Amino acid sequence: MTLEAHRSGYDEATYARLAQDTAAIIARYPQKRSALLPMLHLVQSEDGYVSRDGIAFCAEQLGITAAEVSAVATFYTQYKRHPNGTYTVGVCTNTLCAVMGGDEIFDELSEHLGVGHDETTEDGAITLERVECNAACDYAPVVMVNWEFFDNQTPAGATRLADRLRAGEQVAPTRGAASVCSFKQMSRVLAGFSDGRADEGVGAGEPTLAGLRLAREHDWTAPGGAAPDQVDEPATGREPESAAVAGETTAAGASAVGHEQSSAERTPTTPADATGATPDAAKGKQP
Repeated sequence: MTLEAHRSGYDEATYARLAQDTAAIIARYPQKRSALLPMLHLVQSEDGYVSRDGIAFCAEQLGITAAEVSAVATFYTQYKRHPNGTYTVGVCTNTLCAVMGGDEIFDELSEHLGVGHDETTEDGAITLERVECNAACDYAPVVMVNWEFFDNQTPAGATRLADRLRAGEQVAPTRGAASVCSFKQMSRVLAGFSDGRADEGVGAGEPTLAGLRLAREHDWTAPGGAAPDQVDEPATGREPESAAVAGETTAAGASAVGHEQSSAERTPTTPADATGATPDAAKGKQP
């Protein structure tokens, strides 16, 4: 295909490389257009944001309109519509992180870097963001750098982190990969292409595992679910205590905690449970 034959402005070598990656992405899905989300990450890994060329490329490859691609690209906040920094520094300011100091961290970083939400420093190193929950409430307040976790942050610690990033130093996340890659590199990972670092660093930390440890110690199980001893956890050197010693039990000896969960796991006990009918209908009455 000649440069004039396709709608995007990519040169021939770039177009061919992206098209090859796109074929691999499309092959994952039964419907071709379902590949749009990872494809947007792919073009973002090329340009550092979802550019006009990226939108035209996605539309052409999937046989949809540029308007349809733009509708998706403008809906999700991980897709950037203007050039992003080498590092996206996201500060969680949702409820728990805010209570623990997230707003103070964001304000300190904003003043220190001279940028506001979704703005990039003059050197192109950092794009600062307010993030609506990083799903790490047990480590609040949390800052993420290109979606790698930096837990239990303080305003001073966050500014030191930003300074190290701008100086080009390697920084190690609290959990996950052993180092932070660039925004473009992370976008390629989000497109579904492994960088071989999935098993680096620390996985689940102590606060995350506290509930699992309690379940083992008290012999709590969920109906229809896996017993706690069927879930892998890093060795702690402690044996779980029996329910008779560590937890309250019923007369039958089963744990008094963790009985009925969702209705899908509960054994039907009435005609309405078994048939899905309303109580009145089960009695032969009209609702």
